[in-house]
Amino acid sequence: MLIGLLLLGSPGLAADARTVVQAYVARLAGTAIEDLSVVQTFSLYDPGGRQPAATGSQRLFLKLPRSQRLEQDIEGQREVRVTIGDRVWIRQADGRTYEGPPSEGRRDRMHLLTAFQRGADDLLREWQGAGVRTEVSDEVRSGGRAVTIVGAKAAERDRPAVWIDPEYGVVRFITQERLPQGAALVDIVFSDHRPLVDRFFYPHRQEVFAEGKLLLVVAVRSVTVNSGLSPDLFDPDVLKRGR
Repeated sequence: MLIGLLLLGSPGLAADARTVVQAYVARLAGTAIEDLSVVQTFSLYDPGGRQPAATGSQRLFLKLPRSQRLEQDIEGQREVRVTIGDRVWIRQADGRTYEGPPSEGRRDRMHLLTAFQRGADDLLREWQGAGVRTEVSDEVRSGGRAVTIVGAKAAERDRPAVWIDPEYGVVRFITQERLPQGAALVDIVFSDHRPLVDRFFYPHRQEVFAEGKLLLVVAVRSVTVNSGLSPDLFDPDVLKRGR
């Protein structure tokens, strides 16, 4: 069981997945967010998930709906990643820039936090592409809050699924991914949600588990909304020139 999550199956019938997603999208329909700038720290854990093996800092820039720039320093090494949709370009510490495989682009999951920017049907199709059974749903209590699971029943721990909080949006995303060590069930948990603008809450903690073992912890230090980020930040050609 993941630390901090208390799962209690609901005795009632779960709401239809489309109805739940539509309600969340409608709730934030008037929220005007064009971009986000986030400062955060992170810890990578050893293979056993018991203690940090490396730490670093990140500056994350999001241009809604699907552009992202991540600047990170880990153990003195700097890397910059620009993601547009499912495509990602990576500039390493030695100055080499290359386009990563589609699996690398899909691993940038920050767009889950701004799911309300897309329609319910678009989201459900996107989740189906990740193996989520959108015709299956259930309800649980997590952290004292009612959450709808799309893609699995509460007792199913090995199925791709999306957990949706009616106020916070996606709070957990479970999918099968291919990691360097092979195929694994990856579980991303968003928590410590704090109000940011209008009715939009931003999570200040993110945990990533692979096959039940803690892989990554991200702690947010600050979030700035609608600062008018330059398009150059998300331009792969600009990245290749070292900017």
